[in-house]
Parts: sequence; C-alpha cells; structure tokens
Amino acid sequence: MTTTHVFIVDTNTFKYHLEYLFAGTGAKDSSVDFNTSCETSLKHSAENNLIGMMADLGRIRIGDYIIFYLQQEKDEEVYDGKFYGIFKVKTEPFLDNLVHLTQPLNLSSTYNIGYPKNEPKFKMKNGIASITTALTIKEENNLLKKFASGQDKEKIKQFIETFYKDNQFLLQNLEKSLTFRILIEPFNVYAKGVTEWDALDEIKHIQSPNQMLWSLIYRKLKGNRGNTMITMYESERLFKLLRDKNRRQVLSGKHFTFDIQSQEIKVDNTVHNYTGRKEKINILPRLIKKYKDNKAFETHLQAYIVQNIGRNNNKSLDECLLNGLTPEWLGNEVSCGVGMQRIDVAISLLKSNSKIIEAIELKAKEAEPDNIYQLQRYVDWLEQYYLPNRPSDIQPVLIAKKMVNKNPDNYKKTIESFKQFNKENSCCMQIKYIEYELEDNDIKFQEVEY
Repeated sequence: MTTTHVFIVDTNTFKYHLEYLFAGTGAKDSSVDFNTSCETSLKHSAENNLIGMMADLGRIRIGDYIIFYLQQEKDEEVYDGKFYGIFKVKTEPFLDNLVHLTQPLNLSSTYNIGYPKNEPKFKMKNGIASITTALTIKEENNLLKKFASGQDKEKIKQFIETFYKDNQFLLQNLEKSLTFRILIEPFNVYAKGVTEWDALDEIKHIQSPNQMLWSLIYRKLKGNRGNTMITMYESERLFKLLRDKNRRQVLSGKHFTFDIQSQEIKVDNTVHNYTGRKEKINILPRLIKKYKDNKAFETHLQAYIVQNIGRNNNKSLDECLLNGLTPEWLGNEVSCGVGMQRIDVAISLLKSNSKIIEAIELKAKEAEPDNIYQLQRYVDWLEQYYLPNRPSDIQPVLIAKKMVNKNPDNYKKTIESFKQFNKENSCCMQIKYIEYELEDNDIKFQEVEY
C-alpha cells in the first residue's frame, strides 16, 4: 500500500523538516491527554479536532510518499505556494506531546499582561506565569523588554528555558507545536519546487476537468488540513511536474536544508539527528469509552480503522474490508465536492488484473434508510472524477453499529433502501453492509448478508 501525503510548511518549519527529516502537524497549544486512555479533560470540539489529526496521521504507512507544500509568505518573498519532494516515510506515526508550564514567580513588581493580547502564548497574572506554546524569537525579546527589573528579566528568561527543556523536540526552533509526527528519508529529492499555479491552475495540458488535482484544490478551498492525502493518479502527475521542473536532476546526498534566498532545497553537509520522543498512538480505549457512553464517536472510529486496516491488528476488520485482497491506497476524509461532502474512508484494492475502490460511510449508530443518500453522492463523484483516471469497480460500504434489537419495520425499510440503491446503480457493486460491536474490549466487525 502506497499513498502520497502532502504536509503544509512555512519557510521556518520547512528548514527543520528537511534537516531533521521528519514531517508533522499540530493544533496550536492543544495537548493530547487521551492517548491510550479512556478519559479526557478536553471539550468535545477540541478532542474531535485532535482525533481528526490522529486519523490523518494514522493512515500513513512506512514506504508511503511525502510531499511538502510551502505556503505563500510575501514577507519572505515567497509569492507562490510551492510543492517540494520527494521523500518516503521511514517510521510508524508517533506522538510528541506538548507540555504546558504554569508556576508562581516571585517578581519585584506585580505584572498583569498577556503576550500577544489576542492569543496569549505567555501569560503573567498576579505572580503566576504560564506558557502554552512556542514563542518566536521576536516575541521572546519583546516580552523581556516589558520587565523593567533586570532580576525579573532573568527569572522570566529561566522560566522560558524551563518550558522548552524536555518539551516537544525542536519546539523552540519551529516556533509552533507539531504534535503528530513521522520520520522520513530521501527518495527522489529535487531542488526546485512546483508552484501552486503550475500544479492546480495551469490547464494547457489538461484534457478533461477530472484530470485536475482535485484533492489539493478542495484542500485549498476548505483550508483546514495540515496533512492531506492525494490519489495515486494525482501523485503520478505531481511527481512528473517535479521531474520536469528540475529537468530530472535529483539531488545527491542524504542530508538537506532549505535556502530561503533561492527558494530551493540544498544538500547539507551537517548531520542532524532526530532525538525526540516517539509515543505510540492508541485510540482504542477512548473509542470504547465513547461507545459505552453512547456518545458520538464517528471520528474515533475512522481513526481506529485507518490506523489498523491491513496491519493484522483486527482480523474481523481486515476480513470485512479487504476480503484477502491487496490494498494499494488508503484515504480518509476524501473530499468529493466543493461543499462539505467527504468520503469517511476510501481504500483501493487490487484484484487480479482489476481494481476495486471502496467508498466507506461510517456511522456511530444503527443503519437507517437515508444512509444511502451519502453513498449515492460518493458513487456519483467517483464515477465522474476517479474512474476516468483509474478504472475500478466501485464498492459502496456502510459500517454501522450492530442492531441489537432488529425492529422489523426499521430493519426492513433499511434493507429495502439498500436493495433499491443496488437496483438503480448498475455502475457499481452492491452495497456492502458491515456491523460492529464491542467484544472482549475490542471492536468486532461482521458483514451482514441481506
């Protein structure tokens, strides 16, 4: 299974990603307190945001491809966003949690400030200081200027140093929190980047709209994904653009850095070793807790599935979704329209000389007749945008909570809706209906014949 993932970087973070050969995402000052745990102190929205990022990270496999997208930064004279690569994933995904720091400071005066005012990273009130995420060098200098006493300045300086000590690896250098990470290695590394215009807007070589890089266009429109997967045919096109831009000249060497002046990747003679924490990610305890409490957990279920599918961690999951076939590509939250429509999980499977693309809809409750409307949207989009580029059989899949008491009326209507869908959609395979339940502190999946 080989998927290409695009990570968003800026001119500062890109340099450290290259030098230390890693990629990562984060959520400002959020810290994960529910990894391998069933409890959390986070609000629902904050938890779901982090779970979504865990799902994005969880789909990554060793051997997958990594592309970096450098955002536009006019102050650094980066007037066009650019795609750079190509790297490969070297390790399993891991967590490097952000450690917040709050403690009393005995200062000569009482200060009541927050810096910056709109989104405080450093706060000082009535002698209690706190830091939640990285300060830029400029912010550190401005902060220290606010304290008149030299003694107070020294105490604040030591407090900042204590915050960074044993915190996220490279936090002070990156000047932002990147909680979810993977290590990478060079594959075919090219010096020059491909501009966003060339990749997403230029159409002189496009024969049909379905050939455009819609995964990245949708990401741009919605602007909320720091780690986005692209389809195999989109990956092939982006790789070709990188080869052509660089006249097929691959950089030699194993160590790299970023030259902001030329906006090119350069070979670096300095060896930087990644020595940060690598905490294994496990969402299952939290998923089980949400399941037992009968609270919404679709995002948790998605994270669990993409992290475990094809790894022999859950035999029933592999049997239901893979059917003994070889997965070649895995995606989650696959945008299929300029609105908010997204396929929860998509898997491309190899079957002899043919391919199957599974479009999977997840439900944290029992199946209902109107579930077919989302599946219909997925099938319509795949038929028009995906199949022309990668001919495949479409397999719509619904995964829902097991019906403990199969109410004859509701169950009958649900199954009838499946049969009606199958009758009206000769272009795709029949709906695969899978139920799940808790069994021995694990999730068991079972395909339902109807």
